[in-house]
Amino acid sequence: MFFSKSKSKKKAKTYIDYTFVDELKGQPISNSLEENKKKLKYLFNDCSDVSISEFQIKNGQKALSIIISGMTNPELVNQAMKAMMNTENDASGIDDLRNVVLPFAQVVEDQNLGDFLMHILSGNLGILVDNESTGLAIGITGFEMRSISEPETESSIRGPREGFIENIRINTSMIRRKIKSPHLKTKPYRLGRVTGTDLAVVYLDNLIDPNLLKELDRRLNMIDIDGILESGYIEELIQDNIYSPFPQFKFSERPDTVAAALLQGKFAIIVDGTPDVLIAPTVFINLMQASEDYYERYMIATLIRWLRYLFLFLALTTPAFYIAFSTYHQDIIPTTLLLSIVAAHEAIPFPSIIEALIMEVTFEALREASVRLPKTIGQAVSILGALVVGQAAVEAGIVSAPMVIVVSVTGIASFTIPTFNAGIAIRLLRFPIMFAASLFGIFGIFMSLLLLLGHLANLKSFGVPYLAPLAPLRLGDLKDSVVAAPWPFMKNRPEYVTLQNQKRMGNELRQNVEKNGGLKNNESEEVSDPGE
Repeated sequence: MFFSKSKSKKKAKTYIDYTFVDELKGQPISNSLEENKKKLKYLFNDCSDVSISEFQIKNGQKALSIIISGMTNPELVNQAMKAMMNTENDASGIDDLRNVVLPFAQVVEDQNLGDFLMHILSGNLGILVDNESTGLAIGITGFEMRSISEPETESSIRGPREGFIENIRINTSMIRRKIKSPHLKTKPYRLGRVTGTDLAVVYLDNLIDPNLLKELDRRLNMIDIDGILESGYIEELIQDNIYSPFPQFKFSERPDTVAAALLQGKFAIIVDGTPDVLIAPTVFINLMQASEDYYERYMIATLIRWLRYLFLFLALTTPAFYIAFSTYHQDIIPTTLLLSIVAAHEAIPFPSIIEALIMEVTFEALREASVRLPKTIGQAVSILGALVVGQAAVEAGIVSAPMVIVVSVTGIASFTIPTFNAGIAIRLLRFPIMFAASLFGIFGIFMSLLLLLGHLANLKSFGVPYLAPLAPLRLGDLKDSVVAAPWPFMKNRPEYVTLQNQKRMGNELRQNVEKNGGLKNNESEEVSDPGE
């Protein structure tokens, strides 16, 4: 890495040998404004969206401004430029401009070219002054962004209607609105040698385990990749087991879901450019919970959770059980139902496993098509496609009517899983269980389920067992796992995550309500009649 000049008869050329911006951190900012201008002109050659303008402070000293069109706020840029060009005092140096002329919230001083360029590429206004070897980066970003709206993948009947967007600062502010505490920390990182993507680790420093933070910091600092474009990059790079189909992070677009996880001593990773925020440590029961579970009555929430687990089992094993029963274990099926299945399958040229594969692959293709097509067309394709294809397949004698019913029930059951990445894992694992059922019948199904449970028992998310609090068993945490206990019974935070403070709430209110209905009855005071 070097900066050099080679003079020819016509003109002098400027060269800066670098591959990634971080390599320019060893290149100091020169105190010569002309030399800095030549470097910037070379670096931003053929960049029509970059504006490099020379101007004079009121005392006549030369300065240079660097902005990227569309990433800075034009009004704030004009205010900053007017403040420097029309100052009434003798401000000339960097310190004077920062402390007197530019009283903005975020002004950073950079001593090297790499940091200065990174701030400019992030949408800040860059200022260089002649005879000064320090650059100013003024945080006045103002690029267009999507407005806050309800997340489509996590809609709810009761609860907040706001969701994260693609701007990291807006996302951190939405969490800050939920948790108004100085203990809420947002530790910044910048990853990607080319993209320089900003991300923030959010946590409550009075709750989270310090060892967990150290491990997270170690993994993030060891990431060496050219670009980070979405939070999925981070998830796959730092997860414990990359070969497992089960997600070891829960991602969410809802600020209330992230805030609830932080209050349990977990951390969240916010990546600039995506609304999906990662949450860890994550256990399997977290993937089966929705934010709405905590807003409804506990009896309703418990019933819904039981339904989710039931349909989770159906989504995973229904086609496999149909294949096993119809192929190997016909004696288990009631006679009337067996005769109906045999009559429907009589004209079908394929065995049950081939039928199931045809319908399952078709159903997955329709689901994928409905996601990729525009919304108005995608819904029609998914509904009409399933009806038309299913009916046509039955009439053509390719699949039997019972198989269409089985695949339909399986598809509906998979939609009840609250988190998308957990649903994908179940859809994927359905196929090997089907093959095991076609080879070994019901014994193959149970052997597959045992292998699956063994894998889940060995899986961890940042050292936390994936099946906690069921394995290892923690009785205190069962009140917010398979069932949803009333809030007065959840005085402590979950124990499967190591915390600095387990106590969540007091019990004075419940005792007061149970004792006298919440009224403070004083024998020396008479309760007056409101009508008097």
